[in-house]
Amino acid sequence: MAPGYPDVIPMIAYENGPQAMDWLTKAFGFRERARMVGDDGLLSHGEMEAGEGLIMLATPTPDYRAPKSHRETCEQARKWSSVPYIVDGVLVYVKDASAHYEQARKAGATILSELESGSDGKRYRAEDLEGHRWMFLERS
Repeated sequence: MAPGYPDVIPMIAYENGPQAMDWLTKAFGFRERARMVGDDGLLSHGEMEAGEGLIMLATPTPDYRAPKSHRETCEQARKWSSVPYIVDGVLVYVKDASAHYEQARKAGATILSELESGSDGKRYRAEDLEGHRWMFLERS
């Protein structure tokens, strides 16, 4: 692995990768590290930094359906997405969960659970514009 990459990197597909990267910056405060877009306008590879972490993104094939789109046509997907928990999602540690929550809410993130405090810190859960689930946790 190249220097400067963490040991674990989530890789997430988006129907519209470039739009997702812009939205993730606005809503969740991620920082763009790399963006490779093909002549067709599709994201072939993207990298976003979240604190010391890294997330890779891409737009796969035209047949791909993001979680939100999948739920619109699949009853089973609607059922397993009916809970506010993070199912096939990503946990991200943030410095200030309250400020992060407000930023995400104002940008249109679907809030799955309001801010709550627990023994592991303050947290909330949200979905991004294509329905991928995230939990943001402020260490206590």
